[in-house]
Amino acid sequence: MLKEIQSTSNLLNQTSKNRMATLDRYMALQQQIKMREELIETLNAELDFAIKSLERTSNVVFSLEEDLDRLEKEYGILARSALRQKMSNSNLLFIFSSRDFNQAFQRWQYLRQFNNYRKKQGQLILETQASLKEKVALLEERKQEKEALLLSHQEQKSLLAEELNDKSLLLESLQEDEERLKRELTEHRNAHDKLNNAIEAVIKKEMLANRKRERSRNEALNKTGKPKSKPLRSPETRLSSSGFSTNKGKLPWPVVNGVIVKHFGKQPHPTLKRVEITNNGIDIQTHANAKVRAVFKGIVVGKQFIPGYDNMLIVKHGDYYTVYSNLKEVLVKKDEVVKTRQVIGIASQKGNISQVHFEVWKDKERLNPARWIARN
Repeated sequence: MLKEIQSTSNLLNQTSKNRMATLDRYMALQQQIKMREELIETLNAELDFAIKSLERTSNVVFSLEEDLDRLEKEYGILARSALRQKMSNSNLLFIFSSRDFNQAFQRWQYLRQFNNYRKKQGQLILETQASLKEKVALLEERKQEKEALLLSHQEQKSLLAEELNDKSLLLESLQEDEERLKRELTEHRNAHDKLNNAIEAVIKKEMLANRKRERSRNEALNKTGKPKSKPLRSPETRLSSSGFSTNKGKLPWPVVNGVIVKHFGKQPHPTLKRVEITNNGIDIQTHANAKVRAVFKGIVVGKQFIPGYDNMLIVKHGDYYTVYSNLKEVLVKKDEVVKTRQVIGIASQKGNISQVHFEVWKDKERLNPARWIARN
């Protein structure tokens, strides 16, 4: 999570240099604040665990110190008793004063057990001392962990306060520029409709071509029971959609570094009140002139310039399609087979940043791309 926050911070520093990117900065800041709050929540949980662990270790150390003190007192009594017996030869007198051999043997066994017990007590003291030393070292480690977590927690809370203040200032600035935002929103909606129509046209064409190939194959089977000759298969039909679907949630990002600033589906406009926007994909804010990559192997079936979205590419993966737009430069041709992570274009630059629009479709169904790409 710290890596994601650092990446977003770098992007925020770049957008701060461009007034026209104020809305992009505001949306990136919203994502940054969300991640920062999640990090603080995680730090809270870790800090709570560290405090409880510190308390448990402290209790163990206290118990071991009590045990050691008791053992040392008991051993001292045993040692003094053994010394007195040795100096007075009382052990021999104790044995020789027995009534008979059996009693003498029992007294010898008692003295032997007493001596063994005294040795065990001494060994137990040494083991307890070693355990106590280990727990004291662990206690010191726990204290240092707690101090480090507290420092990190305070630092993150301070940064969050700064970001929330920055967000308020940006919001005020955007509200003052509401008319420009409304014009941009209208332009964006028109561009969005053109992009959507272009995507649907390409997918419809591909679906019709697939059905036509399937009908031709079935007609050949109906006439002879088997095809007269092996049907010609275009490159895209050889690319199965099963590999794409099994990689849901594990696909690489279309850019190496970035943060999602506009999410999938219907959502309220970030600043305009009572205005709802619809996004058929996700918008990833990244560094200027970022390289855009194919998220899975496939074939390029669509390539078109859309005003407002610049160049757009559609890559087919069996029944699935991925869409990449806001490209200032396209590096592949139509009908070209591409590999996973192959660079297919360069993102358009807006000020000091780039923003890539990415969509995932299954036939004519729009899917949430955030659920298909891996956690960055």
